[in-house]
Amino acid sequence: MGVMRFLIDPPPSAAQLSDLSASYLSGMDGRIFPSRLELDGNILTCRRPSTESAKFNVPWEIPGVGRPVLTTTSLREREEPYLLVLELARGKLSEVRESCATWEQAGMSIPDAFLKAQREAFQLFAQAGTRTSDIAAASHFASAAAERACHAAALLVDAYTIQRQAALRRSIHHTPALLGSVIDETVLAPAGQETFRSAFNSASVPVRWKAIESTEGTYDWEMVDRLVTHCCEQRTILRGGPLIDLSPNGLPEWLAPWKNDFLNLPIFVCDFTETAISRYQGRIRIWEVAAYGNTGGALGLGEDHCLALVARVLEAAKRTDSDAQYFIRVDCPWGEYQRSGQHRLSPYQFVDALMRSNLGLTGVTLELNAGYGPTACLAREMLSISKLIDLWSHLQLQIHVNISCPSATGPDPLADPTFETVDGVWGEKWNEETQADWIEHVVPLLMAKSAVTGVYLSQFSDTAPHRFPHGGLIDSQGKVKQMIEPLRYQLNHDLE
Repeated sequence: MGVMRFLIDPPPSAAQLSDLSASYLSGMDGRIFPSRLELDGNILTCRRPSTESAKFNVPWEIPGVGRPVLTTTSLREREEPYLLVLELARGKLSEVRESCATWEQAGMSIPDAFLKAQREAFQLFAQAGTRTSDIAAASHFASAAAERACHAAALLVDAYTIQRQAALRRSIHHTPALLGSVIDETVLAPAGQETFRSAFNSASVPVRWKAIESTEGTYDWEMVDRLVTHCCEQRTILRGGPLIDLSPNGLPEWLAPWKNDFLNLPIFVCDFTETAISRYQGRIRIWEVAAYGNTGGALGLGEDHCLALVARVLEAAKRTDSDAQYFIRVDCPWGEYQRSGQHRLSPYQFVDALMRSNLGLTGVTLELNAGYGPTACLAREMLSISKLIDLWSHLQLQIHVNISCPSATGPDPLADPTFETVDGVWGEKWNEETQADWIEHVVPLLMAKSAVTGVYLSQFSDTAPHRFPHGGLIDSQGKVKQMIEPLRYQLNHDLE
C-alpha cells in the first residue's frame, strides 16, 4: 500500500472539500491510480496500491482564473507531508517552462510579457522555497507563484495560438478545420438557419438509436431525414451519430434482456449500424459510430464488453461503406474517472487498442467541457488543453473536439439530470459573458492544432432536449447568446 501526504495551509474550507474529493494521483505515463483520500485537519492522505512516484492532480482556486486542475511534478513517497500549494506551483512552473522550450525550439517567438510573468513567478517560488520553516509565509508566496505561473501560461498560449493560426493560413497544404455544432429541429426554422449559417460550416446530425428504434423493429427516421435533407440543400458538411451510445441509458430499453448475451447483442448493434449508414450513404461521409465506450455504463456492460462492441461496430461500419470516415467519441479524455478503480484502461489506451485491431478507425472525438459535474471532465486552463491535444495527436488520427460550457446556473429541465453546473471554475460565475470568454479562448486554440480537423459545439439550442445544462448557442427563450460573436469571428477568420 502506497501513501502520500500533503499539508494544506490554510486548512481547507467547506467549498474546497468537494474539489479535494475530485483529486487523484497519476503516473509519469499519465495513467491514474485508484486511490482513497482521507482528510485529517489540514493533512490530506492519499492511499493507493502502488508505491511508485506519482503526480497529484487537484482543482485549485487561482484568483482571476478560476479553479482549474493543477498538477504537481512527480513526487516520491516520504514520511514528511508535502506542502501542497508549493508543489502545485512547482508543477505549474515546470509545465510552463517545458512548453515554452518546446515551442521556442519549433520557431515560436516568445513575447516579453510572458518572460516577465515567468520571471516573477520563479522569484515568488524561490521565496516560498526558502521559507519552508514558516508554513504560512511559504504558502503565501507559493500561492502568488502559482497565480503568476497561470498568468504566464495564458500569455504563452495566446501567443502560440496567434502564431500557429497565422502559419496555418500561409500553408497551402493545410485545410482549415471544420467549425460546427450538433444540431436539432430548431435549425430548420428561418431564425435558426440564419444563426447557424453565420457561425458554422459543418453540422453534426444526431442519429440516436434509442430515439429511432424505441420499439424493436419499428424505426422513426423522420427527424434525421429532415435534418440531413436540409443540410444537404444548404451544402453543409455533415457528420452523423453517434450510432451506438454506451453511456448509462444510452441504448434502447428493449435490449436489456440481451445484455448478457455476448452472441446476439453484437448482432443487434451491428444491424442498426449497417441500417443507418446504408440509409445515408453518399450524404453523410463522416460518422461517429460509437460514444462513451471508455466510460461505459449502458446495460451494466463491463469495460471489455464495451471495447468489444465498439470494435464490432467499427468493423460493420467499414464493411457497409468503406469510403466514409469513422470516429469514436471519448468521454473525459484526461481519464479522471479512473480514480474510482472501476476502469482498467485509460481513454488513450482504449483508443489505442482499437487502432491496433486495424478496424479502419479514422479519428476520435474528444468531449471537452467546463463547468459541469459530477461526472463531466474537470475544468482545465488552456495550456493543459493544448498539452492534451498534443498527447492525442501522437496516435496520428484525426481529432474532433466537442465543446460545451454553461451560460447560466440553476435547473435546466431539458438537460440530462445527471449533470449540474459548477460555478467558479472559469472566472467567478457562469453567465453569457463568461461562456463567450471561454469559447473565445478554447476555439482558436483548438483550431490552431494541425491534428484537429473539426470543432463542434455540443448542442445548438437549449429549447430541445440536450446533454449539458445551458450549453447551447440559443437559450431556452430562443435568444441567441453572446458566444456567437467569437464563433462568427473564427469562421470568418478562417475564410480569409
